[in-house]
Amino acid sequence: MSTFTSDDRNRNESGNEPLDAVVDRYLSRRSVMKGGLGAAIAMIAGGGLTACFDGGGGSNDDPAPSQPTPAPQLKLGFESIRGARLDAIVLAAGYSARTLAPWGTPLNNLANAWRSDGSNTSTDQANAAGMHHDGMHFFPLNNSSSDGLLAINYEYIDQKVLHPNGPTTTNGKRPAEEVRKEINAHGAAVIRIRKVDGIWQVVTNDALNRRFTSATPMEIAGPLRGNANLITPYSPDGTRTRGTNNNCGNGFTPWGTYLTCEENWPGIFVNKGTLPVDQKRIGIGSKSNYGWETPAGDASEVDNEFRRFDLTPTGASATQDFRNEASGYGYIVEIDPYNSAAPATKRTAMGRFRHEGSAYGIPVAGQPLAFYMGDDSRNEYIYKFVSAAAWDPADANSANRLAIGAKYLDNGTLYVARFDDGGNGKWLPLTVNAPTKDGRTLGALYGDLAGIILNTRGAADAVGATPMDRPEWTTVNPFTGEVYVTLTNNSARTAANAANPRVPNVNGHIVRWKDNSNQTDFTWDIFVFGADGGAAPDINRSGLTELNQFASPDGLAFDSRGILWIETDNSDNAVAEYTNDQLLAVIPAQVVDGSGKQVAISATNQTALRRFLVGPNGCEITGITWTPDLTTMFINVQHPDNWPFSEVATDATPAGTKVRSRASTVVIQKLDGGPIGV
Repeated sequence: MSTFTSDDRNRNESGNEPLDAVVDRYLSRRSVMKGGLGAAIAMIAGGGLTACFDGGGGSNDDPAPSQPTPAPQLKLGFESIRGARLDAIVLAAGYSARTLAPWGTPLNNLANAWRSDGSNTSTDQANAAGMHHDGMHFFPLNNSSSDGLLAINYEYIDQKVLHPNGPTTTNGKRPAEEVRKEINAHGAAVIRIRKVDGIWQVVTNDALNRRFTSATPMEIAGPLRGNANLITPYSPDGTRTRGTNNNCGNGFTPWGTYLTCEENWPGIFVNKGTLPVDQKRIGIGSKSNYGWETPAGDASEVDNEFRRFDLTPTGASATQDFRNEASGYGYIVEIDPYNSAAPATKRTAMGRFRHEGSAYGIPVAGQPLAFYMGDDSRNEYIYKFVSAAAWDPADANSANRLAIGAKYLDNGTLYVARFDDGGNGKWLPLTVNAPTKDGRTLGALYGDLAGIILNTRGAADAVGATPMDRPEWTTVNPFTGEVYVTLTNNSARTAANAANPRVPNVNGHIVRWKDNSNQTDFTWDIFVFGADGGAAPDINRSGLTELNQFASPDGLAFDSRGILWIETDNSDNAVAEYTNDQLLAVIPAQVVDGSGKQVAISATNQTALRRFLVGPNGCEITGITWTPDLTTMFINVQHPDNWPFSEVATDATPAGTKVRSRASTVVIQKLDGGPIGV
C-alpha cells in the first residue's frame, strides 16, 4: 500500500491480543531462562524464534521446516550498493534499467499519445496505462522469455498530476469529464510486450491488450453471487458489479490467471446515513476521497455511473438506490490474461477486506491448494484460503482458465491467523459453526457463509485472530513452502516489548511460518527486523549496516531459484533520511547456523542481505516479476517526485528541470545478458 492512500486509522476494536504481546510474553519467558532481557535480544537478533525452526518448542508431530536445496552454485552475484537520494534509478554494477509503459502509454489507437501538460481525455485514459503502477506478473507467450503479457495493477491517482491544473470543483460538484478520467486511471491492465533488439516494447493494438477500470463490468462468483447484499439497480440479481479499484498487491495461479487485489477501495464511496456494520468495520465514511458521486445527475451521466458511489439509502429497496454498491468491492479479482473475452471475476470465497496480495502454497497432487493474504491496515489480520477441491496437475494446462478458477477459488475454507506462544500458531476457520470468543458461533452472528464473508474483518475479530502491523505482501519459498509476509509498520503502536520495543514501530519486519500437514497449525519466527544501521541494538535487532539498512518492507517475492527480493515503501524515519526506497535480496537457504538449520538475519550473518537497487526521489519500489529464464526483471516505480527524464531509468533529471512525474515499470537486465542477481 502506498503511504499516499492510507488514512492511518485503526478500525480494529476487537480487543484481540496483538502479536507484540505474544512475542513479549514468549521472550520474557525465554529471557528468564537464558539470563535476562539482553540475552533475549541477542537470541531474537541472532537466531530468530529458533524454537520454531530448529524443532524445539513445537506442540505437534509435524517436522520443523527444512531448508531449500537449490543448486550449490547459487549465490548473489552483486555487491551491496550504498543508499542514494537522486531523481534516478541507482542499481548494482553490471546492470541496466529502462522505463516501460509509464502512465498514459497508449495500448491501442483509441488513445492519443501521452501529453506532458496533463490534457489527455478520459477516453485516452481508458485505453492507456493507468496511474501509479503496483503489483504485476509476466505471462509468457509460448514459454518465451522475449514475448509475453504484463498484467499490472494501477493503485491510485494523483489528481494534481492527472489533470492540467489539478482537480476542480464548482458549487460542490466535480466535472464529469475529470471524474471519468480518474475512474479510468484506476484498475489494472494486460499489456502485450516484446523484446526487440534487446529492448522491451509495448505492442500497441495487440488483441490481448486490455484495460480494467473502476467502471468495467465484472462477474461476482462464490458465496456472495446472487446474494441480497449484492442487489443494485445495475444488477438486480446480484451477480455483477462495475469496476475494481485501488489495486495494490497481486497474485497469480498455477493455471495461468492473474489475481488483482482490491485494497484501499472504501474511500471512493460515501454514506451519509447510518453505516451498516460491515461498512463501518471496512472503513467507509461520510466523505469520499475524490467526490466521484458529486456529478450525479449530470446531463452526460450514463447508467448512474456517478450516483453509484453514494451508498446513502434513498429508496424503498436496494433496486432503487446504491446502498449495496460497496458490497461488490473488497475482493480478489481473477483475470485470464490469455483470453480478452473472458470476464474479470471477483472470487468472494477468498474474503472481503483490504486485500494486499495473494500467494499460493506449493501445489501437491491430491491435496487442496492454499492461498495466503494480508489485510493492509493497522492491527488487521493474515488470512488463508484452502480450496475444497484437491489439486489436479492437469488443470495447469486447461484452456478454460476461469472454469478452473471456479473449481479451486469458489469453494473452500477461509481461515484467519492466531499467533501463539512458543512460535506456534493456529488457523481459525471463518465458517458457520466456528466458535467465537464469547461462546457463540459465527453463524449466530452473521447467519450464513455469505454474511460471514461480507463481514470478514468482524468475523476475524470474533474468533480471536491476532492483530498485526499492517500485513502486506505474502510470498512462498518454492523449495520449502515456508510463507513470508511483510509487516510494514505501525505508528500507532503504544506497547513496548522485547521483540518490538520501538514505540511506535516505524521500521517494520518480516514474519515467516510453515503450515503443518493438518492445515490448521503452523510454526513461525521473525526473519528480519527493519532498522537503520546506527540504531541501538534493541532497535536494530538484525544487526543491519549502512549497506543493507531498510525500513517499511512492502513488496516481497521469491524468484524460482529461491532468492527472496524485498521492496520498501518508507518515510519519516532515519532510513528515509539516508536513502530512497529500495530493492534488496537474500537467499534464506544460506542464512543458517553451524548445523545448517535456517535462522533469522542477525549481526553475524547480515551480509547475506544486500541492497540491489535504489529508486528515484519520492518513490515507492513495488511490483516484481521475471521472464521464465530470469534474464529480465520487471519492477515498478510508483509516485516519483521528478522522474523519469528519459527512457533510460538511470538518467537523472537535470537540476532545475521539472517533469510531470510518471509512475513506470522498469526493465532490469544484466549487461552480459545473464540471469538477474547471480
